[in-house]
Amino acid sequence: MAFRLRTAHTADLSPAVLRSVRAFLDAAFDGGFGDDDWDHSLGGMHALVHDGSGLAAHGSVVMRRTRLDGRWLRTGYVEAVAVRADVRRTGLGGRVTAALEGIVDRAYDLGALSASEQGAALYAARGWHRWDGRVHALSPDGIVRLPDEEGSLHLRPAPAARPLDPRGELVLDWRDGDVA
Repeated sequence: MAFRLRTAHTADLSPAVLRSVRAFLDAAFDGGFGDDDWDHSLGGMHALVHDGSGLAAHGSVVMRRTRLDGRWLRTGYVEAVAVRADVRRTGLGGRVTAALEGIVDRAYDLGALSASEQGAALYAARGWHRWDGRVHALSPDGIVRLPDEEGSLHLRPAPAARPLDPRGELVLDWRDGDVA
């Protein structure tokens, strides 16, 4: 089976393609993909893999601001990575992630994502580092700790970045829904 990988900015995807991606993500996450999740996946670059049956895998990377070691960094935040059930465990998640990593490495100071328990192994195998420090967000009421996000956040430093200090404070910019 031939798989075709395409990367495109949200602005370059037609309304019909965006509707098909949303339907794909709703199915892939078995109803656990809400409107805020969809909103979080828009406004950046998408990696889409198609086969003869249609969309087989998707992921996106959007820009966020993250404060680490006292500096606000342009962060490529990976969102909405999913593979169609009939082609899971065939390497498509890795292909999508590799395409997104290339974007992160070329355009951002840092990569970040929140991984499920099932997805964490993929990212660890690809060199993403689980953030073992505290996670915070710059909320409308000031900086608040996000203990529920601790342990699921993974970072990918830019190739020329200095090593990350896991004792440091990581602060994410605010957004509606799940902040991380």
